[in-house]
Amino acid sequence: MSGNLFADLDASGTATAGEWFTAHCDGGSRGNPGPAGYGAVIEDPQGEVAARLSDYVGRQTNNYAEYAGLLAVLGWALENGVKRLRVVSDSELMVRQMKGVYRVKNPGLRPLWEEAQRRALRLEAFEMRHTLRGGNREADRLANAAMDRGVGKTGVRDQGRRD
Repeated sequence: MSGNLFADLDASGTATAGEWFTAHCDGGSRGNPGPAGYGAVIEDPQGEVAARLSDYVGRQTNNYAEYAGLLAVLGWALENGVKRLRVVSDSELMVRQMKGVYRVKNPGLRPLWEEAQRRALRLEAFEMRHTLRGGNREADRLANAAMDRGVGKTGVRDQGRRD
C-alpha cells in the first residue's frame, strides 16, 4: 500500500525536486481536547535539516494542533525566504481541506485554515501531501515532546528549539 493517499501526485512534484524545501509536520493532543502540541522537520532542497519546530499549544483539539504545525512551517518558510514548499502531513483531514477537497465546517478551525491559505499563496509554489503515520516519525516525536513539556513531564530531550 502506498503511503500517499493522493496517487495523482508523482514523487517529484511539478518542478525539479532540487527546488523544493520539504516539511514534515504533525500535531496531536492527549485527549480531544487535551494538552496539545506540534512538531515539524524542514529539509532544504539537498535534504539537509534546515529547522526543527516544536511547541505546546495549550488545551486544544488534535486538528487544531495539526493546523498550528502547518502555520508554524509556513511562517518559518516565509521568514526564511523559501519560495517552494512541499508539506507532508499524516492528517488526511487537513490535507484534504487545504486542497479544497473537504470544506472546513468547524468554526474553530476556519480561521486557522484561512491563515494557512493566505500564507501558502505568498509562496511561489506550495504542495501538500498525505503520508501514513510512519512517514512522519520525527515530526510525531517533536509533537509528543511539545506535549510532554506542556504537562511538565521532566527529562524531555527536545526543549522546543527552533534550529
